[in-house]
Amino acid sequence: MKKILLILLVSIANFLFAGNDPYIKIKVAKDGSGDFSSIQKAINSVRDLGPAEAFIYIKSGTYNEKVVIPSSKHKITLEGENKDNTVITNNDFSGKKDAFNEKMTTFNSYTLLVMGDDIQISNLTIQNSSCNEGQAVALHVEGDRFIIKNSNILGCQDTVYCATNHSRQYFENCFIEGTTDFIFGQATAVFKNCILKSLADSYITAAATEKDRKYGFVFFGCKLIAKEGVTKVFLGRPWRPYAKTVFINTEMGSHIVPEGWNPWKGDKMFPDKEKTAYYAESGSKGNGGNTSKRTTWSHQLTKKDLKKYTLEKIFAGWNPHHEQ
Repeated sequence: MKKILLILLVSIANFLFAGNDPYIKIKVAKDGSGDFSSIQKAINSVRDLGPAEAFIYIKSGTYNEKVVIPSSKHKITLEGENKDNTVITNNDFSGKKDAFNEKMTTFNSYTLLVMGDDIQISNLTIQNSSCNEGQAVALHVEGDRFIIKNSNILGCQDTVYCATNHSRQYFENCFIEGTTDFIFGQATAVFKNCILKSLADSYITAAATEKDRKYGFVFFGCKLIAKEGVTKVFLGRPWRPYAKTVFINTEMGSHIVPEGWNPWKGDKMFPDKEKTAYYAESGSKGNGGNTSKRTTWSHQLTKKDLKKYTLEKIFAGWNPHHEQ
């Protein structure tokens, strides 16, 4: 009887968890040993609005591609073989002429554009190799419930575009580098245990949080480092008036300026943004983590404030850890 009951329980468990398995697995390899030699072709092959996760495994190699995951492709996982050796790279930038002889903008300079919902990425390097030529986005995300882990996101100005008001994005154990505003946009985005490397004296973040959003960019347990010779970096400046950026338990190098934040003066359309932006810290440490000289319009979180900063609250009920 016990044996029958055990078999029954196992059968029920298999049935319940079967829906979590990818319905299709695709292999990408530069050498032709996979299903595709191009990441874009692999994505294109996935059924629009498929029934479950589509898993795309990418063998090590440098893929010179401009990749788009359209809104019709959801629940796709991209997993690289090795984060340092599996590289998607491109070199478009704002001002560069496209195939139609039109000048590109920041918003179509991306190397990887994610428009679909429920996209997960791990063990990849996403790079825009253009530097000091104009804004050049490596990763541009518009989809909801986006997760990226154990990956490198490399660029100079505007490396990561956390786009659109409705988008929720989660970055964990990622290395992100850039010069100016290299994490920017309207989305609600959490960065956990990430290393952020400043390549120039400039600004790390430029949030454009909408007025109706309680959270913008939140950093947990991150580490802020800089290229040698870089000595004057701000934690952020408000791209739009209601920008929200919070650093919690972050180690900050000596390149972070004592005042911490910049009001982005000189924006005639949006003057006095420091009156409406919300910039805060808790538990900052390291040579740049001394908050005694922070700008007067920034905040230090209280214990009561900290209770509001859980993943479920930030993401309005979505917990990216439950997606694994």
